[in-house]
Amino acid sequence: MTTPPLVLTIAGSDSGGGAGIQADLKTMLALGVHGMSVIAAVTAQNSLGVQGYWELPPEAVRAQLDSVLGDIGAQAIKTGMLASTVLVETVAEVLSGVSVPVVVDPVGVSKHGDSLLAPEAVETVKARLLPLATVVTPNLWEVEQLTGVKVEGEDDLRRAADAVLALGPKWALIKGGHLPGEPVDLLTDGTAEHRFTAERLDNRHTHGTGCTLASAIASYLALGEDVPGAVRQAKDYITGAIAGGFPLGDGIGPVDHSWRWR
Repeated sequence: MTTPPLVLTIAGSDSGGGAGIQADLKTMLALGVHGMSVIAAVTAQNSLGVQGYWELPPEAVRAQLDSVLGDIGAQAIKTGMLASTVLVETVAEVLSGVSVPVVVDPVGVSKHGDSLLAPEAVETVKARLLPLATVVTPNLWEVEQLTGVKVEGEDDLRRAADAVLALGPKWALIKGGHLPGEPVDLLTDGTAEHRFTAERLDNRHTHGTGCTLASAIASYLALGEDVPGAVRQAKDYITGAIAGGFPLGDGIGPVDHSWRWR
């Protein structure tokens, strides 16, 4: 038996199953890699929003990291909701010793506008986590939270990317989905520049989009793609998943992680 590529997600649990660790593992399964998880926080969450969250103790997060990386290892790592300063520091300390690609989804707020990162932890993400990132995948709100740059049109994307790159990641993927008009994402390492467009889909069931995209990028990196290739394929996957998004509960439903099977 051949072992598939190994991808580790370090993130929060979403009890509604549409985002977070649950979305990450579904994405990894759909793309043919073996997903593993380090749970940093537990949310009480459904289609209407986040009703509460509880961080795990740093020693529990550290033990999960040591357990997985010490025995199994990983070909790529993705980080999502890390919640607090001490958890960001704990994860950054471990990741500073790994040599595989790291995809950082700098989760600051949920789809419903609920805060998932303590305000005082933003500086730690900037100082400790982003310099370790192979790719960082902020949306426009997260760009502003991290850099102060407000993106109001496609012309602002490069300025936003340069501000993010100044914090130390190798590549920045600025997600322009919240801009008016046709959505454009900009990927750059400061030299090469790639723009990804997709049609705007008339579907409000988009819960888990950011987690899913970052996990797909990590999965394709583990499968041997370079960064632009991984992002291109991940974009194709998330576009199909958004198109297949379905209603759930009374609020915003999730993207369909298994759209290719259905």
